[in-house]
Amino acid sequence: MLISLTVGKLDAGLAILLTEDKRLIEFPSILLPPGITSGSIVDIQVSRNTPAETAAKESFAALQDEIYNLYGVSSPKKPVLRLRNATQTSIVLEWDPIELATATLRSLTLYRNGAKAGAIPNPTAHTSTKISGLAVGEEYTFHLVLRTSAGTYSSEKVTARTHKMTDLSGITVCPGVMPAETREALEAALQRIGARPLQDSVRIDTTHFICTEGRGAQWEKALDMNIPVVRPEWIFACENEGRIVVSRNFYLGVDVAKMRHSMPPRTGPPPQTPVSPKAAPLSPRPQSMAPMRIAEPQGSGSESDTGLSTKPESRESVSEEAKDSATLSSEKLEASSGDSTTEVDGASDGASEAKEETKEEDNTEKEKDSGEFADVQL
Repeated sequence: MLISLTVGKLDAGLAILLTEDKRLIEFPSILLPPGITSGSIVDIQVSRNTPAETAAKESFAALQDEIYNLYGVSSPKKPVLRLRNATQTSIVLEWDPIELATATLRSLTLYRNGAKAGAIPNPTAHTSTKISGLAVGEEYTFHLVLRTSAGTYSSEKVTARTHKMTDLSGITVCPGVMPAETREALEAALQRIGARPLQDSVRIDTTHFICTEGRGAQWEKALDMNIPVVRPEWIFACENEGRIVVSRNFYLGVDVAKMRHSMPPRTGPPPQTPVSPKAAPLSPRPQSMAPMRIAEPQGSGSESDTGLSTKPESRESVSEEAKDSATLSSEKLEASSGDSTTEVDGASDGASEAKEETKEEDNTEKEKDSGEFADVQL
């Protein structure tokens, strides 16, 4: 298509062209032939370039497919959480490496019983975590929440229960330097109590490091990870007791003579359960502890079940005995001397002696009463 246009005005970089019907067209002056001035007539031929148009469409479609395959097909996947090990006070969880596709990681958070337990540090490199300080024999629910630039993804909930003190299946030990026969005995004891096999290296689920000498790379790693380092006697003690034993008595470096549970497993019948003090029958009182029975005059009172007199002797009987003794003493004095003065003196002396005897008998009765009540209280 050929079009004739008249140059109306030339400006810096821009030319004003006029059509036959007096329409204005702005045209780059750099595309005009040299020597063009105002009033010049130029012919411009316009045609459609179909091959170039087709090539441009194909290039654009390929770019769209590349963008879709890169960002539209693959997307982040939700974490897959599972239980690795459980003990009396801790739980070890692990998960598959997270897949982010082309998204950007924001955070990976662990939730316990619906509440946030903490963020996982460096989640692209770590695939396990250990939760300590849990209650014995309690049930817990865990799940992971992955936050990315492409959205939020949650894992399935995992239910785990901590072991009881009599459950030894969670013990996971790593052996260190020890004699060969001790290692064999240790492996046999672990099989008998149902614990896990020996590990070759210290890992996150290692509960104890067992050795007889503190040296080696694994021993240093156990110290760095704050894992208890104990002697093999600890496993034997757990087998003897049938439950988890406090490990501080078996730390490496503790005197072996002070270990209370270092004997081999019992092979005889189980010990009898001691009888509770409340349920035990009352043993007969020894002969040395039996209460002393105090003789008293006939008809003076009755005896209780303990063999002690609970009714004190009456004072009237005591006074009558005192009078009789005074009369006897006066008669003796009359027989020995016929002097009236001597009789009076003897009577007065007898009366005073009778009073003193009455006081002594009263004191004796009080001592009886106090002794009897003291024996009853015992």
